[in-house]
Amino acid sequence: MGEVVPDGGTWRISADGGVELAARWWRWVWSAPQEGDPVGDTTGRYASHDQPDDLWFLAGTYGGRVVRRCEVPTGRPLFFPVLNCVNKARAVKGPVGMPVERADAHLNGVHLPLEEFYGRFRGPLWSRWYTWGLWGAIAPLSPGGYVLEIKGDTGQGFWVDTTYHLTVV
Repeated sequence: MGEVVPDGGTWRISADGGVELAARWWRWVWSAPQEGDPVGDTTGRYASHDQPDDLWFLAGTYGGRVVRRCEVPTGRPLFFPVLNCVNKARAVKGPVGMPVERADAHLNGVHLPLEEFYGRFRGPLWSRWYTWGLWGAIAPLSPGGYVLEIKGDTGQGFWVDTTYHLTVV
């Protein structure tokens, strides 16, 4: 899962660990059927799709405002993108990022640090991909209700504004 150290509710993830988690996140997204796409989900209905046993992924969006509600099992750290993208390795020579005018995340109003991770990984059918992104990570939460707010803006017309109402059970 990567080198993870709880620190005030957040993780400290190494660069290699972050690329590994980002790759796992992409494979998780790609594993969903089109009608159950967690990234296109506007309610949180598909948040539990094929989640791994050792952590809980939260989906990004294709842009715009989204409010989702979901239950998260106790004991699972959370990993999520603020802004991210992926490119086939044969189409580019390295990770291609996005411009970032704004990127932040808050859990119950408390600012969360974000980390930039980029690198190459193997996707479906051993295809090679490059990923880039600004990611957030949260250590396992105690049972209860939480509000996670995620905002990002490239300054070039692409923006995200996602609110998760999380219930840890």
